[in-house]
Amino acid sequence: MWEWLSDNWWAAWLVAAALLALTESLTLDFTLLMLAAGALAGAGVALLFPGMILVQVIVAVAVAFALLFLLRPTLLEKVRSAPGYRSALQRMVGSTGQATTAITGNSGEVKVNGEVWRARSFGDVEIEAGASVEVFEVDGITVVVYPKEP
Repeated sequence: MWEWLSDNWWAAWLVAAALLALTESLTLDFTLLMLAAGALAGAGVALLFPGMILVQVIVAVAVAFALLFLLRPTLLEKVRSAPGYRSALQRMVGSTGQATTAITGNSGEVKVNGEVWRARSFGDVEIEAGASVEVFEVDGITVVVYPKEP
């Protein structure tokens, strides 16, 4: 098998491209997709120049880097500016959690979705430790919360 693979590098490049593209479906960050396109370019060069492995690698790396730094930012901008897109922080709004310390208008901590966040209350409401809260907004690294039950 190794002998066949050494004569047919295009197959190894195609397998690498397919694995990277499939793995991209788990991250949805376009990084692995750009690397898969580079591997696909390496496969094309391997078909044209079967014995020139260094050229294949150089083309694969060049295409991957070009796509990573030229195309990926544009794609991410288009996706993030699409109607209905919400980041992970924006999806936190409306989530419920529990106050781990007393929360005032200036300070406090809350546990939301298993993560501890710095918190402050919406308005000047004081929230006791252990109370159930709902996230009103995310302000940098601080979540603004209000009591779930008045």
